[in-house]
Amino acid sequence: MASVKDFSVEEKLTSLVKLQKIDSKLDEIRILKGELPMEVSDLEDEIQGLHARKNRVEEEINGITDFIEKKKEIIKEAEALLAKYEKQSENVKNNREFEAINKEMEMQTLEVKLAEKHIKDANEEVAEKAKLLEQAKKQIGAKEGVLNNKKGELEKIIGETEKEETSHKELSNGARTALDERLLFSYDRIRNNYRNGLGVVPVMRDSCGGCFNAIPPQKQSEIKQHKKILVCENCGRILVDQDLFENVDVK
Repeated sequence: MASVKDFSVEEKLTSLVKLQKIDSKLDEIRILKGELPMEVSDLEDEIQGLHARKNRVEEEINGITDFIEKKKEIIKEAEALLAKYEKQSENVKNNREFEAINKEMEMQTLEVKLAEKHIKDANEEVAEKAKLLEQAKKQIGAKEGVLNNKKGELEKIIGETEKEETSHKELSNGARTALDERLLFSYDRIRNNYRNGLGVVPVMRDSCGGCFNAIPPQKQSEIKQHKKILVCENCGRILVDQDLFENVDVK
């Protein structure tokens, strides 16, 4: 196969036109997909975040539930001690013993009341967390429904265009082999400068096919000779004559 240097300017122009037509077709496929790939990715990230939030709330609820169970155990132990002290109070021998038992019973009673308050507060917190958990689950369900629809749309488009897109990517790579690195860099830079992705345009009705700026007759004559790679002085796009542009087929 000939090296890049062995290709004539006309062959390079032909490759540029071919590359432009191939890339324009790939642009059409990307436009057909629209924002769907980004929307799908954003929804997946959002759903992942919602799942993380749901898991965090569930862990918090489990932690509060364990806290409540421990407080219930404290109440059981305190009530058992109260029953014990109550029985002991029936057999006290002096005021000192009576006061000591009473003090212990007061402490256990306070322990029960404190634990009950903690349980009440914790149950209220669980109720609030349960609301947050339900909201997260509903959000996940709604977002997953939207995601499934978006994925379905995207998969349909991919199914319809995948073969064509793969084929044109291979053609694009093939067309690039006839172009040197500097020319490819210029072509890609020009394409990236414009939303329509046109880096190579024909001269049509004495004007640039990209910006419609008038092209002088002398320059048009040079363009038709295919001896130089010339650009529009106004927009910087690579210019080719209309016949060359139209005669290049992409198969």
